[in-house]
Amino acid sequence: MLSGRWDLTIDAGTETYPSWVEFNGASSRFVGRVGSARPIETVKMDGDGVYWSLPPQYESRKTNLEFAGRLEGDVLVGTCEGDKGEHLTFRGTRAPSLDRTGEPVWGEAIDLIQSDLDNWTMRNPEWENNWQIVDDMLYNRGVGSDIVLKQPFMDFRLIAEYKYPAGSNSGIYLRGRYEFQIVDDFGHAPGVGTSGAIYGFLTPQRSAVKPADEWNVAEITLLGRHVTVVLNGDKVIDSQEIPGITGGALDSNEGEAGTIFLQGDHGPVVFRRLTLTPAT
Repeated sequence: MLSGRWDLTIDAGTETYPSWVEFNGASSRFVGRVGSARPIETVKMDGDGVYWSLPPQYESRKTNLEFAGRLEGDVLVGTCEGDKGEHLTFRGTRAPSLDRTGEPVWGEAIDLIQSDLDNWTMRNPEWENNWQIVDDMLYNRGVGSDIVLKQPFMDFRLIAEYKYPAGSNSGIYLRGRYEFQIVDDFGHAPGVGTSGAIYGFLTPQRSAVKPADEWNVAEITLLGRHVTVVLNGDKVIDSQEIPGITGGALDSNEGEAGTIFLQGDHGPVVFRRLTLTPAT
């Protein structure tokens, strides 16, 4: 009964944050507060109870992450330990299939880059805000807060034109949950963390990114869980299923519409086009 994918919300007392787990035998995996999907080292199930453990990734601890949960009705509830040894609780619901049938009907295209930032908000207001509109382009000039679009969408096609300086790293979170990776890695072999990937889950079929300081054009179509990515005219992901959220997601409410956010806490990037066409 516990096998499959679960969208988790972890309660840390003063805040909550999203997580995700998939119980699938030896292929079980977990997504934490940050980082990518990673294998679970140990899973033990006993009726409606489950225990899992795995090494840290980006967490500030040296001991394994450990979770103990039980099924209460349709909800997975349990406890875990924070990085400082604090007692935390979590709740999980089964991740929805998000199946789609038929062809989408497209609405009117929306330009997300406007004359000011009134349609955006800072994800971390206490962090430095390096985002600004200059010459009709959206710049992030340094490491600071992510920027979050105020309007949510479910299914859509997004066209993004962007560039970045050497060594930089950014990303576009689709529905605020699934990261399209932007990174300076021209000439590298494709992987789950390279340009054009859905971070941690989907590897591009080939590397299609341009060198630093050159413009890239990405067309990203998200229908339910299935995503298609055309990068610089090359279809690198063809209607593949996204299993779950990326670390750093705004939430794990996968059955709901979500917004777009642009990663600002890794490095500079500039967008000269962000055009979103919603499926109605």
